[in-house]
Amino acid sequence: AAETAIRQGLELAAAGADILDIGGESTRPGAGLVSEAEEKARVIPVIAALAGRIDIPISIDTYKAGVAQAALDAGAAIVNDISAGLFEPRILEVAARAGVPMALMHIKGAPRDMQKNPVYDDIMGEIKTFLADAARRAEAAGVRPDLIILDPGLGFGKTFDHNLILINRLREFTGLG
Repeated sequence: AAETAIRQGLELAAAGADILDIGGESTRPGAGLVSEAEEKARVIPVIAALAGRIDIPISIDTYKAGVAQAALDAGAAIVNDISAGLFEPRILEVAARAGVPMALMHIKGAPRDMQKNPVYDDIMGEIKTFLADAARRAEAAGVRPDLIILDPGLGFGKTFDHNLILINRLREFTGLG
């Protein structure tokens, strides 16, 4: 499996990808949990093999602080957390200490239940508030404001119609900085 992922990463880099986002735990609706040890076993060999062979940044897609640290040690340059630091707050400190960009994504619920009838009273307001709070928590943990990436989380606890609203009103998130 690692060989296939490494080959795919090399192909994507050669085809002009700007970033490789590598994760070892599925976040599709209903997906099961993966232990930290298993997640590391899945991603660290891939990151280590690609880090010295491509010129684009590697992002580690995880909400686990230990996985993020191991991935950064192996050559990752971005931390991408679907929970914006809520599932494991220590991940914010890992990114802060490393001085790397940190992607903070909005999610309603957790992957196993996020698509079970997600309801919003004010989708734009609720997600903006969530992301502003996430940015404040990241800054409080030491992540530099210019290294914070905010992601409205298309498909993560949203219906098809919710996703269309977000896409059509995406520019409204620029007010968050």
